[in-house]
Amino acid sequence: MVSVLLVHHSPSPATARIAEAAVAGLRMPELGDIDVAIRPALEASVDDVLAADAYVLGTTANFGYISGALKHFFDTTYDAVREPTAGRPFSYWIHGGYDTTGAERAMSQITTGLGWSLVFDPLVLTGEVTDDDLETATELAATVAASAL
Repeated sequence: MVSVLLVHHSPSPATARIAEAAVAGLRMPELGDIDVAIRPALEASVDDVLAADAYVLGTTANFGYISGALKHFFDTTYDAVREPTAGRPFSYWIHGGYDTTGAERAMSQITTGLGWSLVFDPLVLTGEVTDDDLETATELAATVAASAL
């Protein structure tokens, strides 16, 4: 069975809606039996990362950077998971109020260092979350899961 880990920091109603849309994508019946592990960024562990076949990540852009919670996730797992998870599929979303540039750069640099394989263009948005954005989040997550099958 394929396992997908969703690690996110979704403190606002807007980011919670994106996370819910991603979960819907991971649970699409067309994908078959997928083990979905959902972890807030401050609770995700090395064991969670090692047990997964693919990853969906979500963060707010805070002061132009990824959330402190997602940074903590990377800080506490990076060294232990870098080699054993290289090549695994992933994608992510970033939601900011005004500027996501630094968050985008950080996500690219960290995941490149991990050696993960980006299988869906990241969903990066500012301001209001639209129905189209939520559909994209669903498609993003479903694509990540399908890539691990």
